[in-house]
Amino acid sequence: MVTVLAVTEAEACTSMVVSARASATGRPLLWKHRDTSAERNFVERVEPSGSSFGYIALYNSGDTALADAWMGFNSEGFAVMNTASYNLAPDTAVYKDREGAVMALALKRCRTAEDFAALLDTLPRPMGVQANFGVIDARGGAAYFETDDYGYRRFDADDAAEGLIVRTNFSVSGAADEGYGYVRYENTRHLLADEIATGKISPELLTERVSRSFYHSLVDKDYADSHERWVVDLDFVPRRSSTASIVIEGVNSPDDAGDTVMWTLLGYPPCAVITPVTYDNLPDKLRPVDNGDSPECLRVLAMKAKAFPIRRGNGRQYIDMDYLRPVIADNRRRSLEIYGNFRKNGE
Repeated sequence: MVTVLAVTEAEACTSMVVSARASATGRPLLWKHRDTSAERNFVERVEPSGSSFGYIALYNSGDTALADAWMGFNSEGFAVMNTASYNLAPDTAVYKDREGAVMALALKRCRTAEDFAALLDTLPRPMGVQANFGVIDARGGAAYFETDDYGYRRFDADDAAEGLIVRTNFSVSGAADEGYGYVRYENTRHLLADEIATGKISPELLTERVSRSFYHSLVDKDYADSHERWVVDLDFVPRRSSTASIVIEGVNSPDDAGDTVMWTLLGYPPCAVITPVTYDNLPDKLRPVDNGDSPECLRVLAMKAKAFPIRRGNGRQYIDMDYLRPVIADNRRRSLEIYGNFRKNGE
């Protein structure tokens, strides 16, 4: 049986900012399941220079200048990410797509969420962004900044009743019922309903449950648990355009900034295995080699090609769930072992 759903080419990211009180580890969390047309990406370190902080971030392959950071954390325990927003004020159409540059600048300069707000206040207008920026810091900050060319609105996770906020590709301060990601928003909240209610969100839940789930909230069905072989790729959290799922597990004191962990699924998340990254330990397999690509990303993309094996016509939209189900189960098992070993032994 083939399950058919309408198809859209809109890019999509799913994200969450979690305050310390809503986290299972008592530490703030910043999660981004990234979707982009740039299929290959890598993780790299930028060393401190002058008054700029050192940091580690996610980049598109080909960005040899490390100009656009798409999620990362710095030596001060500050972390930032974004999701594109499609219902804020119309952009200028002549100065846009500056989100990555803004986040690179933030990682160089910011210690706190307040610093990030000050940075946005001082950027020239138009800023060239249409985004929900998420940040956490080592002083308890955890917030979204719904930001367009001329301003922003801040939402603090600690002010939310549940101590956390979910964002996809619409902003609550934007035009009602416009933008994208409403189904993915509901998917995420459904999959984590019990943990949201009890304040027990963990990195493992985000990468191993949500980023590997093919639950669809409109039909209330998880296609990873069904018997269909071919499923059309639409409105799941993981999509053909998914290139990473990363949770930055922050700290509660500037003195502990070195304990920040960037839990990283690189490539197509259902086919990836988790890799922990700290400021002092960035595994080589995530970094670019001579061809500019991460070996880990290329390994995962080879597996992804088997999950989307049809090349003709609209075939690229069809997921081979018979191939993917055992891959997901094995990678989840391996990843949970890595989480456990790191938490026990720090490695």
